[in-house]
Amino acid sequence: MCTKENGCLDLTRCKIVEGLILFALPMIAGDLLQQFYNITDTLIVGKFIGSNALAAVGSAYSLMTFLTSVFLGLSMGAGVLFSIELGKQNMQCLRSAIYHAFFLIMVITAVINVLLFLLTDPMLDFLSVPDEISEDMKSYLLIIFTGLMATSLYNYFACLLRAVGNSVIPLVFLGISALMNIGLDLLFVPVFQMGIQGAAIATVIAQYVSGIGIFFYFLIKCRYFLPKADERRFDAGVLREILGLSSMTCVQQSCMNFGILLVQRLVDSFGTITMVAFSCCMGFTEESDDRESLLF
Repeated sequence: MCTKENGCLDLTRCKIVEGLILFALPMIAGDLLQQFYNITDTLIVGKFIGSNALAAVGSAYSLMTFLTSVFLGLSMGAGVLFSIELGKQNMQCLRSAIYHAFFLIMVITAVINVLLFLLTDPMLDFLSVPDEISEDMKSYLLIIFTGLMATSLYNYFACLLRAVGNSVIPLVFLGISALMNIGLDLLFVPVFQMGIQGAAIATVIAQYVSGIGIFFYFLIKCRYFLPKADERRFDAGVLREILGLSSMTCVQQSCMNFGILLVQRLVDSFGTITMVAFSCCMGFTEESDDRESLLF
């Protein structure tokens, strides 16, 4: 029988099959929930705003999928180290790794975020976005970029909680955020007539709800894993270990999505109608690769 402590599944004391099933089911549910949201969002944007908006959101989705895979890859690599130290029962090293990884990933996110705001126009040129939708896509992206820190925050703590055996709480915050996003989409788009900006604002609000929510959950419910004063000292060795693991998972996560981004560039070059068709197909078939926090 699997045992839990503070909501965390102890996989070292489970039967292998039982432990894997209990741990994997919430992650599978999260993937299904993301697919449901993608379909719903595609329907809302396409029906209430129009084909140009759907083309803009679809092209932006490919870009944001790539960016989110970078943040997720960094967090997954750190999660590997967390699991290793937890398995060794080396709690001091675990808490030190949690501290170093948090600040490393947040700093990288902040730097990328600033670059994105500065390079929005060159990115639109790179993606071959047609002139008739470039302004819509730019206004959408400038709002979406404000939510990247929340995306990174959610991914970090979701990976951290899974690393210590809790795959349920990330699903809970994903569910709350997805439902809120759908509700706000229906409020901002057809009711308040806020157009594509309304869809972007709904996404950002939902992202901050999930990111800040899971952050405070960890602070309140997982105090055992909070770094102590002597564990918050800079350690170059820990940082190198995190970078070594995170860089590999970051490359792994982002390679395929960069390929999808290049495909999106080719699709964009064929014009708005082709972009709309491609966006509809992506909305129904896009694989999440554990990108729950994307919430488009």
